[in-house]
Amino acid sequence: MNRPASKLIAALWMTGWLSLMLVMAVAGREAMRELNVFELMELRCLIGLVMLSPVIALSGGFARLRTSRLKQHAARNLVHYGAQLGWFFALTLIPIGQVVAIEFTMPIWTALLAAAFLGERITLFKLAAIGLGLVGVVVIVRPDTGAVNSGQLIALAAAVGFGISIALVKLLTRTEPTVSIIFWMLAVQSIAGLIPSLLFWTPPSATTWGWILLVAFCGTFSHFCMARALLYADATIVVPMDFLRVPLTATVGWLVYAERLDGLTVLGAGLILAGNLLNLRPPQPRPVPIGGSAGT
Repeated sequence: MNRPASKLIAALWMTGWLSLMLVMAVAGREAMRELNVFELMELRCLIGLVMLSPVIALSGGFARLRTSRLKQHAARNLVHYGAQLGWFFALTLIPIGQVVAIEFTMPIWTALLAAAFLGERITLFKLAAIGLGLVGVVVIVRPDTGAVNSGQLIALAAAVGFGISIALVKLLTRTEPTVSIIFWMLAVQSIAGLIPSLLFWTPPSATTWGWILLVAFCGTFSHFCMARALLYADATIVVPMDFLRVPLTATVGWLVYAERLDGLTVLGAGLILAGNLLNLRPPQPRPVPIGGSAGT
């Protein structure tokens, strides 16, 4: 399933990811003026399956969706479902720019989880990255001022979930077609959310249906764009491109909702991004001993 590496093609797919994620943030907030988050997620998944059908047909039909890694798909998508629920809910509680700034602690949590469960070594640079990310979160949340609210904590929990999800997606792209990854995401999450959505069901108005369709389209094909980008470049190339979402989302929040980020939130976001850049620093090659070689 490997493709020839191409930073340009990866960047083009990431442009699609960025655009769709920005639209989905606004559409999700607008839809939840009327709907609860379970109903929004369920409609997003069911409509997304319909929207994905032409892509499935063009990719060889449903036979292409057969997989021997159903457990991995289920694990990834249940974690992602919980994180996405938190992300949408946080949008209704705190400014959009703050949600995305906290979300970008995702690589920091991924590094910690990899060290705890996969035995990966924590280097000095990774340790510094984790420290900057944690300080950035404290600066944004400001627990000493008593300003911590549930929206900030929910956004933080969602970031941990997204970190796990992205790592599992990268593993799946080694053997699974992009369309299969997206199909199983929508199928697993529609099953997971069916009962909660029915319990809290509210008939959407015509205007809200428009926002729901936007959420479904952006939610489905943003992940398609991300999965495609990961086919053409490593995560260390793709993830920094996503950093643009922090200033872009803050700009959208300012233009659409007149939200202004204070100086401490901007500082915290800067620390988080700096930590991410350190975390993505490639390892330095070991020095070759005199009279020897790297292979000995």
